[in-house]
Amino acid sequence: MKINLTTLGCPKNLVDSELLLGGLKGSGVEFVDNAALADTIILNTCGFIQGAKEESIDAILQAVELKRIGNCKKVFVTGCLSQRYPQALQNEIPEVDGFYGNRDINRIVRELLTELDLKREILGERLLSGPKHFAYLKISEGCENPCTFCSIPAIRGHFVSKPIEAVLDEARMLAENGARELIVIAQDTTIYGQDLYGEKRIVELLSRLADIAEFKWIRLLYTYPAHFSEALINLIGQTPKINYVDIPVQHSSNCLLQKMARKVKRQDLEKIINGLRAGNPDIAIRSTFIVGFPGETREDQHDLCDFLETMRFDRLGFFGFSKEEDTPAYHFKEQVPDYIIQQRLAELTDLQNGIAQENEENMIGKQVEVAVDEYDSALGCFLARSSKDCPEIDETIQVEAKGLKPGDFTRVKIIASSDDGLRAELAPSHIERGIR
Repeated sequence: MKINLTTLGCPKNLVDSELLLGGLKGSGVEFVDNAALADTIILNTCGFIQGAKEESIDAILQAVELKRIGNCKKVFVTGCLSQRYPQALQNEIPEVDGFYGNRDINRIVRELLTELDLKREILGERLLSGPKHFAYLKISEGCENPCTFCSIPAIRGHFVSKPIEAVLDEARMLAENGARELIVIAQDTTIYGQDLYGEKRIVELLSRLADIAEFKWIRLLYTYPAHFSEALINLIGQTPKINYVDIPVQHSSNCLLQKMARKVKRQDLEKIINGLRAGNPDIAIRSTFIVGFPGETREDQHDLCDFLETMRFDRLGFFGFSKEEDTPAYHFKEQVPDYIIQQRLAELTDLQNGIAQENEENMIGKQVEVAVDEYDSALGCFLARSSKDCPEIDETIQVEAKGLKPGDFTRVKIIASSDDGLRAELAPSHIERGIR
């Protein structure tokens, strides 16, 4: 049997897909990248915002078409979209053989095993689908934050932390498998452990993860700013391995932050960011911002531009407000017209591009450590990332060199900046080989 599994959406979905792959592997099963060659197609969908929903629906329709005209005999859909709209999808696309949510991967695996007549005695394994030298580690599921724009709590359910020893066991497995770069993810990593232990345990968890010798870099994604503590800021500053923090700020206007129910003000955000940089001046801070939230004024836009100029984030993402049903913001008055959202997105993008260009030009002539991801035959160079660049999210550095391999860590000298990003050459240094 040939199975194709396609993952859409965020890294949390990727981890779920790797658990599906681990549960489905067995005698007679072959996983194929090309859906046209598969007997069974499984889609792990995203349903967070309108664009993601449309992408997921298009993928389902393409899979159904392959079932009609090709080798495919069965199509199954899981993930956030089918968690959010199970009955509507069943009514509209009856050609799909089964729709599953995302709240219980082991149950989904058991049901799929029955559907596909496969036998497995062990569930809960992960079959890593990407390069070995970096890996995602999901430490909790669900979310309790009341953000008025967000549908995730309705999709993913209540916040549930994974026990700390189970997280550490999985991290050690990833290290033994070759991971040198660990990316810690959850819907809200900063509140980890509150549900299980009656107090936040993220500081303890990160400290113990940093003690695993194989990890060189640890990235911390989706840190809800209202739950940042002084202890967490201090731990990050004292732990060189933790070199990248993603803080989804969403906006800087105190008026909009209140309407979003973010439970922080601009001065709180500045305190967190300045505190992280005081502890580690080289730390990379990434953030995301929503543009065009209901009631956003020109003054709010000016406030955000000033905030970006002041904070000068290393990496940024902007998203136009998506009016999602089942969220309070869906019913808010003063919805911002799409053409104004697009104008403001363009203004912010231009501003951040200027900041990014200045940052890149300041890198020319400097040496940085990079992780080598792959060789690009079309460009004739290796693609690598510095500690400031998260895989599959941020930019790559083009390294002109010979003798490197994916998974290597080495130092390079930045020699140029272009529209395609930074270019570098090997610096005289020792190359740390990744696990083959």
